[in-house]
Amino acid sequence: MENFINKIKAKNPLIHCITNYVTANDVANALLAIGASPIMADEPEEAYMMSAISNGLVVNLGTLNKHSIEAMKSSLVTANLGGIATVLDPVGVGANKFRTNIANELLKNYKFSVIRGNISEIKALDGLVSQTKGVDANEKDEECEQSKVDLAKSLSQKTNAVVVISGKIDVICYKNRAFICENGDAMMKDITGSGCMLSALIAAFCSVSKDLFEASLKAVVLSGVAGELARKKTDAQNGANASFRNNFIDEIYKMDDEKLEKFARFSEI
Repeated sequence: MENFINKIKAKNPLIHCITNYVTANDVANALLAIGASPIMADEPEEAYMMSAISNGLVVNLGTLNKHSIEAMKSSLVTANLGGIATVLDPVGVGANKFRTNIANELLKNYKFSVIRGNISEIKALDGLVSQTKGVDANEKDEECEQSKVDLAKSLSQKTNAVVVISGKIDVICYKNRAFICENGDAMMKDITGSGCMLSALIAAFCSVSKDLFEASLKAVVLSGVAGELARKKTDAQNGANASFRNNFIDEIYKMDDEKLEKFARFSEI
């Protein structure tokens, strides 16, 4: 197993995030906490230049607009030419035709290393009818583990990307190989940005390894373990979701490879 966290702290990779305005601050802080360096440039005239000097690119569809879409496209051209890891976070895909069409256009024209979304978003990307509720997964879309694995495998085979489905139990898949991760805490859904932070962490992990599947798996485990430890600290403080948010980023900062292996709960399926 690779020591991803040590590698990230040694390399301090630059991760270019074209992300949404709601969670940009937390995404940047999560990257800093793990030892990466964030840049959040989304001006079309410079975005592709930032991707040219970056080690990873995250495209997050949370607050889509004409300028951010243009920045995404030019940055993806540069990232694909440079061979850096690219992560698609299809926030809210399936909620309306505009958002879904943009996601499909990006998948058709550019290469993504990893696609990370909730079950509703991944169903929409795979061409299935989903019940997306704004940017959140709809409970009607929650299915058994095997159904989620089959869905992830289907999209992975179509896109040649690692597919991560976030939920109570996370699924990480590349083509016919799949793992489930049981780390995490229910309070993670009570803060905005836990998924956005995970997508950025995946990019950071992928930036230091050629094994994008293991890198994605370990990033998912990291997020889940940090959530569990943050919940314990929050309860001890008699805190609530705002305290949990700060504790979550703190636990990412305090994580090392040994602690990650100690608390990891994942298995191949």
